[in-house]
Amino acid sequence: MPKSVIITCAPTGGIHTPTMSPHLPITPSQIATAAIEAAEAGASIIHLHARDPETGKPDPRPETFQQFLPVIKQATDAVVNVSTGAGLGMTMDERLAAATAASPEMASLNMGSMNFGIFPLLEKHSEWQHDWEPEFLGMTRDFIFPNTFATIEYALKNLGEAHGTKFEFECYDLGHLYNVKWFVDQGLIKPPFFIQMVFGILGGMGAELDHMIHLHRTADRLFGAENYEWSVLAAGKNQMKFATQAAMLGGNLRVGLEDSLYIGKGELATSNAQQVQRIRSIIENLGLSVASPDEARDRLALKGADRVAF
Repeated sequence: MPKSVIITCAPTGGIHTPTMSPHLPITPSQIATAAIEAAEAGASIIHLHARDPETGKPDPRPETFQQFLPVIKQATDAVVNVSTGAGLGMTMDERLAAATAASPEMASLNMGSMNFGIFPLLEKHSEWQHDWEPEFLGMTRDFIFPNTFATIEYALKNLGEAHGTKFEFECYDLGHLYNVKWFVDQGLIKPPFFIQMVFGILGGMGAELDHMIHLHRTADRLFGAENYEWSVLAAGKNQMKFATQAAMLGGNLRVGLEDSLYIGKGELATSNAQQVQRIRSIIENLGLSVASPDEARDRLALKGADRVAF
């Protein structure tokens, strides 16, 4: 029997800016509501960023996260995943601050340095709600998102080992799988672990089915299929197509307004739950089932919601 499909939802992220959609959650209350609705729609993992409630700018402060993490925990049994990507240009200590304070069941971790080009989004708008938005997007023309072996090890030890937090290992290119393999061989990553394959970011892999199949086969060879869970996200217009293909190939998937602001061509999604509902319908129409939070916890060997610090 095929395994149930783990749906991750990323409600807000640190890439899209307030000008791009009126539906992007910004305040702690909006983020909490978006996360709870996504969980009710079928997401078993919620991947979370925080934003300054006044400006919408990515905000790494633990106190901002603490305004919505307990609300989500009290209202749903979804697995809470605190991003360590935070916002482009932040130090690793800034990126880890919220997660080490919250001690969540899961956190994300980027597995390699890369060009991370979101400057093409500047072409979408001529007027902006906040001055920081065009400056933030424009700086990525000459920017490398640093995730060195030293900083990855720092996160694995200071968050993973110290808190029992497991990771969503974000792999934007083939070499990132080999970086995961290095840390597996060093004993710093232990199975079962969760590989999130990311497609469609300028500077990373293009959203092509051949790439997905190649990465999946490579991961099976490197890790052994029994030792890891794999998931797929694709930015922008490829979100639903790639999520569907991942489910058909026996994988898991991620949706959410962090990855795409749209529900269809030219149509803004009105909520994260709308995207979750759409992909859940597709999964179930394919004759597959959606994993519950407890199924996700069991398959990923998570520590449990009773052992977090929020």
